[in-house]
Amino acid sequence: MASVFGFLSGIGGVTHGIGEVFQGNVPPSGIVVNSWTQGPIATNMGGEPAMTVVPNLLVAGILTIMISLVVMAWSVVFVQKKHGGLILIFLSIALLLVGGGFGPPIIGFLAGVAGLGINSQTRWSARLPIKVQHFFSKLWIWIFGLCLINGVFLVIGSIILVYFFGLNNPDLFVNSFFFTILSLLLSILTGSAYDYQKRSSAGVKS
Repeated sequence: MASVFGFLSGIGGVTHGIGEVFQGNVPPSGIVVNSWTQGPIATNMGGEPAMTVVPNLLVAGILTIMISLVVMAWSVVFVQKKHGGLILIFLSIALLLVGGGFGPPIIGFLAGVAGLGINSQTRWSARLPIKVQHFFSKLWIWIFGLCLINGVFLVIGSIILVYFFGLNNPDLFVNSFFFTILSLLLSILTGSAYDYQKRSSAGVKS
């Protein structure tokens, strides 16, 4: 979960950064801007709003792309290491501040929260009743599958539909984003139970 959704958040951040670079060497109109002001993303996806504390959109776009690439690399290679999840959370906050939109940093933040559980010796799900643990453990793969399909659609499929098929339905993408957040939270909930059950079973066998 941490690797896949951290990587997807980085892709989303790059999309925002490219739009800001295309706007050129100009100051933002305010702290909240549209990453894209022309083209299919601007007309069919609401311009992908973002916030930035950087006083120049070209610089903001370059920083957004750079941090997004770091997020992608960190998610794939380093998130499983000590403090990997925490660093992914800080990178996601940085992505939010420079211009990476709102969706990608939130997804990256939740991926970092999932990363906090990697190799953790404590599980809050251990406090749940055994039957609830088993139920959540079995439910995890289905929720994660739905979350993954929707996440890929939101980050990659939406761009394909907008650019190659001219789809103009911003509400579809907004609802997809909200479903991603909900399913990510449920995936973290059930994934924690899955990991705990798996670890407990391994302990019993040993």
